[in-house]
Amino acid sequence: MDIVLTLLIALGVAMDAFAVAITCGVVLVYNKIRAALKVAFFFGTFQALMPIIGWSAGSEFRTFITGFDHWIAFILLAFIGCKMIFESFSSEPKKISADLLNLQVLLFLAIATSIDALAVGLSFAFWDVSILRPVVAIGLVTFSLSFLGVLIGNHFVDFLENKAEIAGGLVLIGIGVKILLDSLFF
Repeated sequence: MDIVLTLLIALGVAMDAFAVAITCGVVLVYNKIRAALKVAFFFGTFQALMPIIGWSAGSEFRTFITGFDHWIAFILLAFIGCKMIFESFSSEPKKISADLLNLQVLLFLAIATSIDALAVGLSFAFWDVSILRPVVAIGLVTFSLSFLGVLIGNHFVDFLENKAEIAGGLVLIGIGVKILLDSLFF
């Protein structure tokens, strides 16, 4: 997997964490640098751990499904991408607890925003790629975007939040299509 594709995947899975971080930035009005670092640490760590879990699980089953693994990777990535796009159009406001720096709240948000990274890790196993580079990229990109999201959240929340999820969804769908086409034609 080349570096450009790795970074695109990292951007795609980091977008929902970025959207939640923007919302966190609106709620957190005090000590934003400390809050941004804490949110970014939790989001980045969980986004990096979940693909490892997915990849480990998928590696166990890879030998049984090698004939159609590219279809599974495509379906997983397309589903996650479509889900992100669909959720961006939801008229229901995102509900976030006022005590965002509470350990339990941060753990919940970090896990909730990294579920799609688990599925991406599963598709890595089916695509038979090394997990180290994507995990590091996903963790660093998510950390960086989450940090920035908290800092700029109160300035651009209405404009950025939905567009970030749409962009992330489109990137994941595009990567799924690339995987499918590569396996069918090369």
